[in-house]
Amino acid sequence: MDWYQMTPDEAVGKLEGDSRKGLSQEEAERRLSEYGANELKEEEKKPLAKKLAEQFLDPMIIILLIAAVISGVVGEAVDSVIILLIVIVNALLSIFQEGKAEEAIAALKKMSSPTVKVIRDGASKEINSAGVVPGDLVVLETGDIVPADLRLLESSNLKIDESSLTGESVAVEKHAEEKLTEEVGIGDRLNVAYSASIVTYGRGKGIVTATGEDTEIGKIATSLSSMEEEQTPLQKKLAGLSKTLGILVVAVCAVVFLVGKLYGHETLSMFMTSVSLAVAAIPEGLPAIVTIVLSMGMGNMAKRHAIVKRLLAVETLGTTTYICSDKTGTLTQNEMTVTHVYVDGKVLDVSGTGYAPKGEVSFDGKPVTFDDVHGLKTLSAIANLANDADLTEENGTYGILGDPTEGALITFAGKQGIDEKKLEEEYPRVEEIPFDSERKMMSTFHKNYFENKVSSFTKGAPDVVLSRCKYFLKDGEVVELTEKDREAISEQNNSFAKNALRVLAYAYRNYDELPSDISSETVEKDMVFVGLTGMIDPARPEVKEAIRECRSAGIVPVMITGDYLLTAKAIAEELGILREGDHAMMGEELNGKSPEEIREIVKTTRVFARVSPQNKVQIVTALKENGEITAMTGDGVNDAPAIKKADIGIAMGITGTDVAKNTADVILTDDNFATIVNAVEEGRIIYANIKKFVTFLLSCNIGEVLVVFLSILLNLPTPFLPIQLLWLNLVTDSFPALALGVEKGEEETMLEPPRDPKEPILDRKVTITLIIQSLAITAATLGVYYYALTTHGATGDGLVYSRTMAFSTLVFSELFRSFSSRSIDDTLFKMGFFTNKRLNQAVLLSLALVLVVLYVPALEAMFHMTDLGFMDWVIVLISALIPLVIGEIQKMIRFGRQQAN
Repeated sequence: MDWYQMTPDEAVGKLEGDSRKGLSQEEAERRLSEYGANELKEEEKKPLAKKLAEQFLDPMIIILLIAAVISGVVGEAVDSVIILLIVIVNALLSIFQEGKAEEAIAALKKMSSPTVKVIRDGASKEINSAGVVPGDLVVLETGDIVPADLRLLESSNLKIDESSLTGESVAVEKHAEEKLTEEVGIGDRLNVAYSASIVTYGRGKGIVTATGEDTEIGKIATSLSSMEEEQTPLQKKLAGLSKTLGILVVAVCAVVFLVGKLYGHETLSMFMTSVSLAVAAIPEGLPAIVTIVLSMGMGNMAKRHAIVKRLLAVETLGTTTYICSDKTGTLTQNEMTVTHVYVDGKVLDVSGTGYAPKGEVSFDGKPVTFDDVHGLKTLSAIANLANDADLTEENGTYGILGDPTEGALITFAGKQGIDEKKLEEEYPRVEEIPFDSERKMMSTFHKNYFENKVSSFTKGAPDVVLSRCKYFLKDGEVVELTEKDREAISEQNNSFAKNALRVLAYAYRNYDELPSDISSETVEKDMVFVGLTGMIDPARPEVKEAIRECRSAGIVPVMITGDYLLTAKAIAEELGILREGDHAMMGEELNGKSPEEIREIVKTTRVFARVSPQNKVQIVTALKENGEITAMTGDGVNDAPAIKKADIGIAMGITGTDVAKNTADVILTDDNFATIVNAVEEGRIIYANIKKFVTFLLSCNIGEVLVVFLSILLNLPTPFLPIQLLWLNLVTDSFPALALGVEKGEEETMLEPPRDPKEPILDRKVTITLIIQSLAITAATLGVYYYALTTHGATGDGLVYSRTMAFSTLVFSELFRSFSSRSIDDTLFKMGFFTNKRLNQAVLLSLALVLVVLYVPALEAMFHMTDLGFMDWVIVLISALIPLVIGEIQKMIRFGRQQAN
């Protein structure tokens, strides 16, 4: 049995407390020692040494480290130092970019109330919230933050905002005397109050049932800390690629070493040749280039209002197949807004959203004034005066102090030129009957609104208010309320409710003087009915278009909310999330379901309402188990576990709690759902570019390996020294690869479905391109090398000349090939030869750095190079164009086949 299923007396008895005097100070100190402070423990941060160690576990990095050690042992100190520098810089860059450790638990801790009013030894006292213990009596008043989980013992018009925990935008009315027999979700537990929620109205008293990590907030903290970070798709693919390359490198090196020994070469010479192969085979710049390109992507996304905290999340965004979004504050504005009014028998529309008093009231599309609809002025005045909220404004930003529903009414009156403060000064409140959840109404008394009269203004639940009315304000005249009128009003109330509007009714009654006996029974009867208002937390206007773009990109949007099913469905249908054939269901229906059943449910269900934090995690988990790449957006504490569980966690930057923001991978600085679509597009572009430069790098490196490997098999001298290959890979490959990483996205980027998450980086099309290009580079380079050896000899200066020719051919063939690598499908004629300015600059820079080692004497000697003559360059440049030409012909052939099909 949970606390909400107990009576107040049962709860007090189980906690061995006292509902009148509270705990003694001595007993409170004993329990504090037993249960610990009412705080949330921070997760232990990962030591820097461990972070560094994790950076060196990549197979490619391990092989590079081995190559560095070998180079150092055999006296190639320059090679060894350069390799080590690459590895260290890459590790430090990754640690720096991925930022500081998780702060979600610390943020949850900060949400606790710093002080709290408790009753101990029969006296009220204020203590630090960390000192609250189970069994303590806590006093709650408007504005208080609930310090721990409580079973309410007393409540008087008590309303608590639990939106950060449940996602429900409307404050919950609490009833201490209520005893619930069935199991219900957090949002429906009317007799308890939860840690970190805020009292918006009334007062109450409760006994502490849980503190610290045992609270609902604490359970979320525990679930966050227990979730392990999962690898992103790109991490998995690069790890797989590294592993495959590593195995191939070891195998090829072993074969080369054995073949060399069979040919009678020296052991040390073959050892160095194997090192050359390792350096040639491994794109040592790849990790650094991926990191830099992702960093650039982070910068681009920041310009588009999406801050990416975790580097590899940039790419993962592009793979997203499902976006699970919280409703309140994400799809909607988290600001209750009056959208419809029923007065004088007419349904009026109200424009404008949020708490800013900007908008107009219209009928049949035409603006109306108080002169056009006579009852509108009275209804607006009642909505403003029978109200305990205040409208605030700071630097043009409007907000509400008090209940969001009442705030919406002040804004509605303001849209018609009614100044809240002036109206209250002109017609001050002289008496009131506060809102009571049993009678579901409140009434306030004001003088002279109607000349020489005292008026009671009443607002409340439509059915209750209507039952207390005898008259009807119609076209400015008070007439008898007929049965036909009652039916029309009830029908309109039902119509508003079916559209998920929160409906309130308004009435008044006049007196010659203030009644001496003021009570609900004597005052709230024989009233004049004025009208109805319908309000809702409205959808963000830009979200509908964003949802449409999601669908065109093959991404499925899903609403997961703590709000009621009817409201959730109405918003989802309006936005296009819920379409014909889609299902909507309550979160509690997931309870008790097996993982297999939930996996089937999520395939067709697009709205989940009244969900608990655990339900959200269940949904995200099921989608991931179905093979979907899932993004989860949210702003509340209740969203944090699902945000962390998702492949991509997205938090709102403005309305989001610290917990959500610190848990997320991405923060939207404009709280705009449409920004997610922009981020997905950027992610797709980045992945496409990563694919381009990975293909470019591997085709170059495989070409290098084949040149070395075939030379050994043909019993030719090693064509390259390790330092030459390292310089080539770092300079010639890296700069063009970086330029390819910022290639402009193609027009069809957001018109294609998300790629299969299991699709390898090297898919069939890329693999064919890779093979053809590698063979072309090999043929061109090996051909020139063999020609140089036959014309200048295979020893002494002849070997130096031959290696220089081979090196130059390889360099230029790779640089020319980089232009073709800008697209797998489009030819240079379609893209334009020099439209990527950064690639042009990269190629020129690479050429300059290569020519430096060819023509600066000191470097020429260090890299074992020699000068080349005019005819030598003619041979090199013509040969180097072969891979580019073959690549473009391949694209044209592929395009022709696609057209034929």
